[in-house]
Amino acid sequence: MSSTENFVVIGGGIVGAAAAYRLAVKGLGVTLISNNREGEATMAGAGGVDPGVAHTPPTAWYPMAFASARFYKELTAQLEADGETDTGYEVCGSLVIAMDDTEAERLKDLLLLFNERTRSGAIDNGDLSIVDARGAQELFPPLQPGTVGIHSPTGARVDGRRLRDSLLRAFLKRGGNLVRGEAELSVDGDDVRVTVDGTAHPADRIVLAPGAWTSDLLRPLGHELPVFPQRGQLMHMGLRDTDTSKYPIITGFHHSYIIPFGGGRIVAGATREDDAAFDYRETVGGTLEVVADALRVAPGLAEASVLETRVGFRPFSPDRLPIVGALEGWPSVVIATGLGSSGLTMGPFVGSTAADLAVGEQVALDLAPYSPARFK
Repeated sequence: MSSTENFVVIGGGIVGAAAAYRLAVKGLGVTLISNNREGEATMAGAGGVDPGVAHTPPTAWYPMAFASARFYKELTAQLEADGETDTGYEVCGSLVIAMDDTEAERLKDLLLLFNERTRSGAIDNGDLSIVDARGAQELFPPLQPGTVGIHSPTGARVDGRRLRDSLLRAFLKRGGNLVRGEAELSVDGDDVRVTVDGTAHPADRIVLAPGAWTSDLLRPLGHELPVFPQRGQLMHMGLRDTDTSKYPIITGFHHSYIIPFGGGRIVAGATREDDAAFDYRETVGGTLEVVADALRVAPGLAEASVLETRVGFRPFSPDRLPIVGALEGWPSVVIATGLGSSGLTMGPFVGSTAADLAVGEQVALDLAPYSPARFK
């Protein structure tokens, strides 16, 4: 690889911004192309980074998720060195709750599993403990009375917009070139050409992070990766005169979640709508689902104000695993997509990993389970 090569990253979400920033930190010439599509998952997202207490994803999901969670320490330190402290990432702890006796009984086995992950060195879950109903409500006062759970002090929350914006600012400080517009790929002999609104951009090596719009972008290269959009609707609520900054993330034996931020802001979500395609709108049914799930877990939120609702399209693969690696037949093109509902957990690490692959570096994590070649 020559330091004079031109790198192009397509996709201005968390993954693309992280890839572009990583390349800029290496001192390379990078152009990041972003079109700010409606429904971009990063712009809607607010998530928890606590894979150490996850218990429902497929087995191959965990190595990537654990590596991604560990990477946040490195990333935030690098951003801070570049003058970016408003990253939207904060450690707040997490609480895996049980809503009935059957779920409460399962907490014992989960505690053993979570502690084993710490003992094995897979991930540091800190000093885990089962908390009774009183302890759970002290941690998160709006909770349903009688709720118990497992508390982890290491869970973190992420505001997707703030993190993406901090990455972009740091990228520009490092001399990166940001282009707004719709990127298109075309084939010119053995090369891939990149144009934006009719203007060509030199591209010796390309990182593609197009999220839910992967299929359309790849079609000119003869690839049809099976990435589909899953619509997610979520709601931001406000608790007046309440310090929510130390509230933990709430998860459990259900797909919904509650993410607290400072200033009384609580995020509840999210729907998982596989058949909505790119229908960018909030629906009555989606709003009802989000509110009902939130109030079932935390009825104390009933008097909260509705601050805003958001809609985003998660890029899902058929096996619910990310897609990371060089495109077959196009060694100069690296794809990073398919993160699904793990975009804010994995996005920075996946983007940075794609950047490393683009410059020909070896990565420590076995990427075979995430290779795009698995969809031949």
